[in-house]
Amino acid sequence: MIKCTLYFGNPAYLSTCNNQLMIKLPEVEMNDTVPESFKKQAVVSRPIEDIGVVVLDNKQITITSGALEALLENNCAVISCDSRSMPVGLMLPLCGNTTQNERFRDQLDASLPLKKQLWQQTIKMKIENQASVLSDSTGAEVRNMRVWANDVKSGDPDNLEARAAAYYWKNLFYRIKDFTRERDGIPPNNLLNYGYAILRAVVARGLVSSGMLPTLGIHHHNRYNAYCLADDIMEPYRPYVDELVVDIIKNGEDITELSRDIKAKLLNIPVLDVNINGKRSPLMIAVGQTTASLYKCFSGGLRRISYPER
Repeated sequence: MIKCTLYFGNPAYLSTCNNQLMIKLPEVEMNDTVPESFKKQAVVSRPIEDIGVVVLDNKQITITSGALEALLENNCAVISCDSRSMPVGLMLPLCGNTTQNERFRDQLDASLPLKKQLWQQTIKMKIENQASVLSDSTGAEVRNMRVWANDVKSGDPDNLEARAAAYYWKNLFYRIKDFTRERDGIPPNNLLNYGYAILRAVVARGLVSSGMLPTLGIHHHNRYNAYCLADDIMEPYRPYVDELVVDIIKNGEDITELSRDIKAKLLNIPVLDVNINGKRSPLMIAVGQTTASLYKCFSGGLRRISYPER
């Protein structure tokens, strides 16, 4: 089932009633010029079981403890944003799978050679997907990237990920002078940061659903990063965000700021079409297949992670 993403950019009061997320808009309720009939219609509800991601992007949003509890019990990722409208916090359920203890043990017991092989698969697919996006978006030569993807060894000791990234970013936004991929760099870095934050939340949610610790990565191991495994597994999905940003730029959007229209387009990331296991699927569903296959690799049931192919 495809879960929806709810974005709140205005003051709102969020509560629950009969397994529904109740949404009230204080600005409407307190406006004496608004007819009473319209005020009643301004209170809307959404089935909590249909919600996958909630984005809170206003300092005047009030959400009850009961609403948070209901959202987390239904494995919803709740994202909070800072004053620049950039995602700054992520809340996930503590328990997302009935056999979580067993799955934690399998993840913790994973051998170093297995982790290196899984990282090899991850980087190979990331470079392949980057090559496809680059070719389709700009027509640039990508045979070198296909070779690098083929040459990735266990653990990527030659750091072909970085070599491919340097070529990829140099050519993907070649029309933008002095563009480099940096978190605090010039636009469209702001769009990429926002899109990756949404993607990270979707992947972290999928990992929890599959009974794994998003903190314990197969490659990333920053002691201050609570989502190392999510950052690992999202790598082959990043090019889908990149392609969406390219399309936004081609449409002539002003990318100097994250406008409401741009954020609305980036919030469609969970429902982007991807090709996984030979079938078309919404990205959020594909992530679930990826995380499920990852656990099977940890438990010995599989040798390969299922990743989307661009």
